Amino acid sequence: MGTDRLPKAPVRVPYVWWLVLLAAAGTFALTMGTRQTMGFFLSPLNTATGLGVGSISLAFAFGQLWWGLTQPFAGAVADRIGAGRVLLAGVLLVALGTWITPLMTSTWGLILAIGVLAAGGAGMAGPSVLMAATTRLMPAERRGMATGIVNAGGSFGQFLMAPLAAALTVSMGWIGAMQALGLIVLLALPAAWVLRGPGPSASVGAAPAPVALPAGEAIRKALRTPSYLLLSAGFFVCGFHVAFLATHLPGVVASCGLPAPVGAWALGVIGLFNIVGSLVMGWAVGRWRMKSLLSLVYASRAVAVLVFLLAPKTEAVMLTFAAVMGLTFLSTVPPTVGLVAKFFGTGNMAMLFGLVMLSHQVGGFLGAWLGGQVFEATGSYDWVWYIDIVLAVGAALIHLPIREAPVIRGVQPA
Repeated sequence: MGTDRLPKAPVRVPYVWWLVLLAAAGTFALTMGTRQTMGFFLSPLNTATGLGVGSISLAFAFGQLWWGLTQPFAGAVADRIGAGRVLLAGVLLVALGTWITPLMTSTWGLILAIGVLAAGGAGMAGPSVLMAATTRLMPAERRGMATGIVNAGGSFGQFLMAPLAAALTVSMGWIGAMQALGLIVLLALPAAWVLRGPGPSASVGAAPAPVALPAGEAIRKALRTPSYLLLSAGFFVCGFHVAFLATHLPGVVASCGLPAPVGAWALGVIGLFNIVGSLVMGWAVGRWRMKSLLSLVYASRAVAVLVFLLAPKTEAVMLTFAAVMGLTFLSTVPPTVGLVAKFFGTGNMAMLFGLVMLSHQVGGFLGAWLGGQVFEATGSYDWVWYIDIVLAVGAALIHLPIREAPVIRGVQPA
């Protein structure tokens, strides 16, 4: 029977691959887009509850950390029982947390809805599980572009959901708009079925079965691997940079004396060019050393920030800077995913990439928090930019000693 099926493989396999990419990228677009749009509702929530921006922001800040903390645990469960059930639970939690948020009237209620349910669900249906499922379901030679496409899906979700939320608010009010977004997330449920399996490699001969270690042993081995620790340190810098821009770029625009709409346009340009950067990096991963690509991205950030500090602060300069930052914004994800897969294979991929994502979110918390602290203390963001340049140069350098070789015996090079 297996021999009889061989002639059908060239016809069916490409369809399966595109279905996998659509499921993973679509899920990331819906969960990430909804999560990133929640800030749009901060002012209406403040008006309705009277809790104050500080209390409501606490729920959003907790969500940043919880999103990162959820991913290694969700990844460990997905590695053990499969991605499908984890994604199913994650999508349902995002929908539930988003739906009940307008009903919350206390700080703890908002922390539960936004910071625990919605953010935790987005972590369960987030990049660690989605990237791991994609790498298992795709042949090794297509993984770089596949992770780039999935990463671009998250960027496209951010680009799409914000104007959708604004349009729904005009027609339905902010409560109806937020609850409608919760229902829209449920469109990702079929993806849990598509991404449920261990991959088609056994049937089409694309790759051997993944080598999986017990969770504790895999973590211990990872923490004893210098290349993995260097990769995590670099991703910490990425989180610092991304969160500072996402949180404070409108404030940077205002401090430069530019009109407020320029801040909105700058964020939109970052999201748009982030799609381009993700796809280009996904293509490049299969052609050059991944550690070299990461060093290039971080070095480019350092140069771009330095040029921005020295340039006159005009609208054209601000939007050009946003475009360059967009190209490097999350283009670090495909090579980071690829290196984790090369080190440890796909058997423990979701959990080990989840730990790297946790490092990213810790950096993100510091970037968002430190930006506000420095501005309050000095009235300027300049010192944060200086710190960002130093961190970016450091990240560019620490990737150079990384050894792109399998760590676990029996792992096939990706």
